[in-house]
Amino acid sequence: MNFHLIYPEFLLTGLAFLVLTLDFFLPEDRKFLLSWVSSLGMALVIVFALLLYQQGDLYQGLLIIDGYAGFFRIFFLAIGIVITLMSRDFVQSNIGNPGEYYAILIFTVLASISLASSGELLTAYVSLEVLSFGLYVLVAYDRYNPGSNEAGVKFILLGAFSSALILYGLSQTYGLIGTTRLDEIAVLLSSVEDVSIGMLLGLVLILAGIAFKLAAVPFHMWAPDVYEGAPIPITAWLSVCSKIAIVAFAIRFFTTGIFPVVNDWQPILMVLAVLTMVGGNLLALVQKNMKRLLAYSSIGHAGYLLMGLAALVAVTDEGMFNTDFSHLVSNGLIFHMIAYGVTNFAIFYCLILVYNSTGRDDIQGLAGLSSRQPMVALVMVCSLFSLAGLPVFAGFTSKFYLFNAVASQGYLLMVGVAIVASLISLYYYLTVARYLYIEKVLDESIISVSVGSKCILGVLLIFMVVGGIFPSPLMDLIQTATDSVLKVE
Repeated sequence: MNFHLIYPEFLLTGLAFLVLTLDFFLPEDRKFLLSWVSSLGMALVIVFALLLYQQGDLYQGLLIIDGYAGFFRIFFLAIGIVITLMSRDFVQSNIGNPGEYYAILIFTVLASISLASSGELLTAYVSLEVLSFGLYVLVAYDRYNPGSNEAGVKFILLGAFSSALILYGLSQTYGLIGTTRLDEIAVLLSSVEDVSIGMLLGLVLILAGIAFKLAAVPFHMWAPDVYEGAPIPITAWLSVCSKIAIVAFAIRFFTTGIFPVVNDWQPILMVLAVLTMVGGNLLALVQKNMKRLLAYSSIGHAGYLLMGLAALVAVTDEGMFNTDFSHLVSNGLIFHMIAYGVTNFAIFYCLILVYNSTGRDDIQGLAGLSSRQPMVALVMVCSLFSLAGLPVFAGFTSKFYLFNAVASQGYLLMVGVAIVASLISLYYYLTVARYLYIEKVLDESIISVSVGSKCILGVLLIFMVVGGIFPSPLMDLIQTATDSVLKVE
């Protein structure tokens, strides 16, 4: 058995239990060290994974460790380090119990890595549920906050419903074709001329469950309330980690598993993408709470990701498949996920720093931030510009790359809708920027930020700018990753 392929996952599991164990022995005034143990541990796992990287599969393809899985393994570990460092002061000041918090966070990183490595539907489902259970707990982690408790209950109930949809669709699929391995599903679907109603029902249920996890319209009803009620670092983690993990699996699922029936699932994704892009950005226009605004912004960006998934394969007027630009689309998808993730972390970290000092997370509470803490205001406004897709930031380059790839596949209407949705988003992003720099200061007290926090903000800002101006090194890594998974013909 090739257990050496998942040594990094074993180490990550050990790290989570180490953090839990240390929590028993460290005195209260030393528990801040747990964040550093978690961050350093994940950094060492990254080094180990890079030095001893090998490709292969386990359990006859249930887990696939290829260039694609290796790329996302490093990515999830990296963003796990970032969210851990972002959470330090907030956890210490507002919610406590750092040992359990960081351990559960590490388990969600592990589940995300496993989801990106899954080559079989049940393995993916179990990984998704481990990720979801961790997020359920983290959303409700501030147990003395009624908003956090309410968000946790809503998230659990609606999340369980979406999981049931996926599991029912999976069982329907298995009952009809007798396998849950993605490569075997592709072979069996290629051998049939017409997809049965039962198989189509199974695919629709799986797609509905994925859309719910992505908060795609009309399955988005849980996102604003959960984002608002959850602790701010968890809102950031939920908006980035869960979306990227699900899309990472979806790329493998669509291109390796159900590619032969693209005519059946592509129209569904197109409709979801259009509804999500337009609906998310329109609903964001009227928001007053910053976390709710970012929730609808996140829904809008989920629409862009769905657009990319729908365009992975082009279907000609004659019904023939065209995969000439599939690599371009998958590269654009992954690049946009990374740019979106870093940008979202940056803006949420700014919000965390403001909240730690003022206790406010509404848009009006940001008035005059440029005079109270110039660096935080600078990073926040740059993040807003990046989310809107303005030059010279990573969000502009990633949107340009993704929209161009989708247009190259021939789906110009979807790209047109995406451009209009981006223009709509510019209004509410600039509204927040106006509060940062133009609106009258209501509270003139200075917001103090530690040197370490400024360093994290600086690193995120540098990535946003460099990713927008010089993305080619990252694109080379992404190309290597997609070469492993995108083998459609």
